[in-house]
Amino acid sequence: MGKLDALRQFNLIKWLREERQSRKLILFIVFVALLLDNMLLTVVVPIIPSYLYNLDESTDVALKNNTSQQGPPGAFNSIVSLYDNTVRSSGTNTTAGSTDLILPTSTAPELPQNSSDCPRSSRKLLNENVKVGMLFASKATIQLITNPFIGPLTNRIGYQLPIFAGFCIMFLSTIMFAFSSSYALLFLARSLQGVGSSCSSVAGMGMLASVYTNDEERGHAIGIALGGLALGVLVGPPFGSVMYEFVGKTAPFLILAFLALFDGALQLFVLQPTKVEPESQKGTPLLTLMKDPYILIAAGAICFGNMAIAMMEPTLPIWMMETMCARKWQLGVAFLPASISYLIGTNIFGTLAHKMGRWLCALIGMIVVGFSILCVPFAKDIYGLILPNFGVGFAIGMVDSSMMPIMGYLVDLRHVSVYGSVYAIADVAFCMGFALGPSIGGSIAESIGFPWLMTIIGIVDILFAPLCLFLRNPPGQEEKIAILMDTNCSMKTRSYSTQGTYYQGENMDPEYDDYD
Repeated sequence: MGKLDALRQFNLIKWLREERQSRKLILFIVFVALLLDNMLLTVVVPIIPSYLYNLDESTDVALKNNTSQQGPPGAFNSIVSLYDNTVRSSGTNTTAGSTDLILPTSTAPELPQNSSDCPRSSRKLLNENVKVGMLFASKATIQLITNPFIGPLTNRIGYQLPIFAGFCIMFLSTIMFAFSSSYALLFLARSLQGVGSSCSSVAGMGMLASVYTNDEERGHAIGIALGGLALGVLVGPPFGSVMYEFVGKTAPFLILAFLALFDGALQLFVLQPTKVEPESQKGTPLLTLMKDPYILIAAGAICFGNMAIAMMEPTLPIWMMETMCARKWQLGVAFLPASISYLIGTNIFGTLAHKMGRWLCALIGMIVVGFSILCVPFAKDIYGLILPNFGVGFAIGMVDSSMMPIMGYLVDLRHVSVYGSVYAIADVAFCMGFALGPSIGGSIAESIGFPWLMTIIGIVDILFAPLCLFLRNPPGQEEKIAILMDTNCSMKTRSYSTQGTYYQGENMDPEYDDYD
C-alpha cells in the first residue's frame, strides 16, 4: 500500500509540473482564491450581529451583577436574555438592603411561548445597526485604500507575489476571526482581510486578463472566476449560521483556514511567487484610466449594483430579528436565494453577455436589482424574502459578469493592454459599494428605518441603468480597433513556468490557445 500511495503522489506531482503552464490551472487558482476570500467575507454576516448582541447583553448583565449588593445566602437572580428570552440563574446572591438595585427574583416577566427567538429590546437592535455596519464596512474601506497601490505594483513585479501575499494575509485574518472575543479585535481582523482581498482580487483578475487575450474567452474565464466569488457568497452565510448555531463561533473560521492552506500550497507550487516578473510594456497611468468616462460608467455599475446587497448584509438580519423573530440559522439562510441566483447569473451571462451585448446585459441587470430591492420590505416572513433576494442576486450576477470583462476590453480598445490598474479600479468600485453600503446603510436604517433604506438604493439603481447605453459602442484608438478587429492577428498570451515568463503566438503549442 505504501508503494501505491507513493505512486499516486508521484503522478499528482508529475501532473502538476506538466500543467504548470496551463491557463486552466491558473484559472483554478484564481477561482479558489476568490472562493475563500468571499466565504470569509460572508460567513460573518449571520454570526457578527447575533454575536455582538449577545456580547453586549453579557456585558450589561455583568455590570448589573457587579452593582448589586450581596444578601442572604441562597437567594439567586433570574436573568432574562434579551436575545433568546431564556431565564437563567446567575448563581450570585442578591440583596435585600437596597431597594433601587434589587433585581426581582420572583417577578420575572412571563415569556410568550411562541417568541423564543424574538429580542425584546428593539432600541438595542437599532443601535447594533451602526456597530455592525461599521465593522462590515471596514474591510471594504481598507481594500479601497489599498487597491490604488496594488494595481501599479502588479505592473512592476508581476501577479504571482501579490496573489500569494493575499493568501498569507487572509489566513492570518481568518485565525484572528476564530479566536477574537471583542469588537476591537473583530474590527482589526475584518480590516486586515481588506488588504489580503485587494492583493488576491486585483492580481487574480489581472492575471486572467493577461492570459486570456481573446475577448470572448476572457469573458468566459472571468465568468468562471466570478463563479468562485459567487460560490463563496453562496456557501458563506448558511455555512456560518449553521456552524454558529450548532458548533460555535470558532469552527467555521478554522475550516476556512484549513482550506486556505490548500490554496496557498497550490500557489506556491504552480506560480512560484518568489520570482519578480514585470510587464513587458508600461501600462497606462492609474489617473488616466480613472478619467476615462467609459471606465467610470462600468465601475459605477459595479459599485451601485453591489451596494444593494452590501446594504442588506448588516441591516437585513437585524430587521428579521425585530420583525420576524428569526432564529440564528435563518439569518444566514435568508441570503441563500441571492447567493444561488448570483452563481447562476455569473455562469449564464459570462458567455451570453458577449452575444447579447454587455451594455444591454448590465442595463437590464441594474433595473432588475432596483425593483427586486424595492420588494424586500414587503416580506412578512423568511419565505417572503425568497423571490426578492433571488432577483437581487441574479441581477447582480448579470452586472458583474458583464462589467468585469468590459473593463479589460476598454483597456484593449482605448489604452495600453496592461490590466493591473484597470482591475484595481474595478475592485475599488466593488469595494466602494461594500464600504459605503454597510456604513451608510446602518445609519439610514437606524434613523428612518429599513424599508426606506431599500427604497432609496432601489431607486438609485434604476436611475443609473440608462448610463449603460454609453457602453454600447465606445470609441477607441484607430490602430487599436484595427488590431482587435483583425481575426488573423496573433495575440500574445502570457504563461507562467519554471523557466520564467514567455509569450506564445500562433506558432506555439496549440494547447494554450484552446479553451474548454
